[in-house]
Amino acid sequence: MLKKEHNELLTRTQSGTPMGELFRRYWLPALLSSELPNPDCPPVRLQLLGEKLITFRDTSGKLGAMDEFCAHRGVSLWFGRNEENGLRCPYHGWKFDVTGQCVDVPSEPEDSQLSKRVKLKSYPMIERGGVVWIYMGPPEFTPHLPEWEFATVPSNQSYMSKRLQECNWLQALEGGIDSSHVSFLHRGALKTDPLFKGAKGNDYNMRDLKPQFEVEEVEGGLLVGVRRKAEAGHLYWRITPWIMPCFTMVPPRADHPLHGHFWVPIDDENCWAWSFDYHPTRALSAHEVEAMDAGAGVHCKYVPGTFIPLANKRNDYLMDRDKQRSGELYSGVDGIAIQDSSLQESMGPIVDRSRENLTGTDRGIVQTRRRLIDAALALAEHGTPPPGLKPEEQKIRSVAIVLPEDQAYAVAAREALKAEPGKPHVSV
Repeated sequence: MLKKEHNELLTRTQSGTPMGELFRRYWLPALLSSELPNPDCPPVRLQLLGEKLITFRDTSGKLGAMDEFCAHRGVSLWFGRNEENGLRCPYHGWKFDVTGQCVDVPSEPEDSQLSKRVKLKSYPMIERGGVVWIYMGPPEFTPHLPEWEFATVPSNQSYMSKRLQECNWLQALEGGIDSSHVSFLHRGALKTDPLFKGAKGNDYNMRDLKPQFEVEEVEGGLLVGVRRKAEAGHLYWRITPWIMPCFTMVPPRADHPLHGHFWVPIDDENCWAWSFDYHPTRALSAHEVEAMDAGAGVHCKYVPGTFIPLANKRNDYLMDRDKQRSGELYSGVDGIAIQDSSLQESMGPIVDRSRENLTGTDRGIVQTRRRLIDAALALAEHGTPPPGLKPEEQKIRSVAIVLPEDQAYAVAAREALKAEPGKPHVSV
């Protein structure tokens, strides 16, 4: 159970809140590169951490994010004309560059200095690994560029998607580090999903329904180790890294791609669930990409023209009670991503954690909350830089491994947890 004041601290991410200021110290995934594909393409609305922004790629290819609303009379710049290295408001022609600086007020006299005095709030954006990233914190604390392995391998080895999730970011994150539910909620997918099936680890998942959790602190966050019984004298370990504030990585299965998530707050009651797949040593096959496009693995199908899942709370996630009853779908909901989101959204926009009854399988969740609270308060009260900012903290992998019972997983899997170019991943 969590005190109400701690629940408030963890879930509120508006500007000026401890958690909001913590998030603003990181490069966060903002858009897929395909959303701003070309110079002078249409601008795209973006809401993150409660702020409404407009993003665009200018004539020279530079990326920018600024306050959505024109400094003149508050018109949304989504209607703007993206032209000649600036976004021009169609109402009265005021024009802004990618830094938010007003560069033209057509109605003013030639010698007017008005435009030089007008500047919208803006944030830097960079492009890496098919993702447009944004930094919303103080410029003097801008961190190193993102070094996550999926963003640094060749583009044909990586795949990224995003979907709207209609609940607070922390509910989604906590699902991402909860390995115990796989043996129940996702048991059907272990046999049928093309990006999961065929792995020996699936047998261990289903054979032992009483997993034991051991959590280790690392500099950037936590390793959530979950062990199940394997052959005599051995344990099957699934090691899930969580790196501050919202990166999780799911342990792999056989030679399937590795995958994971970022859970980025839109506001306090909605988040973006970013889902990536990549393989460190080979290109993704056409079959794998086709499956991801079709919503397999950690991805989903969409309402056409949106990032809203096709199965969502307005249609009860297309639940099939007959398949639930027969056991074909344990929850009656199809697809790993939607199986997760349906239950996390069912808790309400922000779950009341003071009513929980936690068990040993929640150790990772408990320690994640503590690390977040400590980091947010240390930043707010002392200006202490948060964990997870250093490149070496981001060069990490998830691991699935069978070890002798007497070996500590964090020690035995130390090398396997390091992301290094061209090194095969450790999987079962």
